[in-house]
Amino acid sequence: MALNLSKGSKFNLAKEAPKLKVTGIGLGWDPNETPGGPNFDLDVSCFLLTNGKVPADDYVVFYGSELKTKEGRPYSGDGSVLGSVDAIDGTESDGADDEDMRIYFDKVWEGITEIVITVTITKYPNDTLKDKRTLDLNFGMVNDCYIRVWDDETGKELFRYNLKESFSNEDAVEFGRFVKVNDSWEFEATGKGHVGSLGKLVELFT
Repeated sequence: MALNLSKGSKFNLAKEAPKLKVTGIGLGWDPNETPGGPNFDLDVSCFLLTNGKVPADDYVVFYGSELKTKEGRPYSGDGSVLGSVDAIDGTESDGADDEDMRIYFDKVWEGITEIVITVTITKYPNDTLKDKRTLDLNFGMVNDCYIRVWDDETGKELFRYNLKESFSNEDAVEFGRFVKVNDSWEFEATGKGHVGSLGKLVELFT
């Protein structure tokens, strides 16, 4: 049975899933869209860190990454993280994951000590429709945010974290991070909100 984490909780992969090689990460949300209002475009990104910073540009995995598969999935410079194909909003999933990623732990460059999973709201002028009303969007307008992690070989869900924190003007959220502990990894549910969308996270981690 999958564990339900709360903010600050940790999941030790070496102890709880010692045979895990590849993990799948699903993220979902339900934006409170109003008829005729601006479109929500929530994007999943990943930052691979060394001493709190990305060692190179290709260790930021996001919709605008230069490194992409034929299917359009961004990936990290060491090939360890396979990012998500961009989903324009959280309405088409019908309760399922809106976006998903993969982490291949045996490919993670040895200098990486943290893998941070984030979700941000895309705003003007980076939004598809160039709608200035997106400047007012924030996570206070989003319900039922969650992250879930499974063993990609067996399909078994290991844990999930339902984001229950109340946000107001934040437009970027760090869901959690995988932290290297000795020769293994543990996941920490962080639930940190920031203002400044993807640009703020880039500022923090680069």
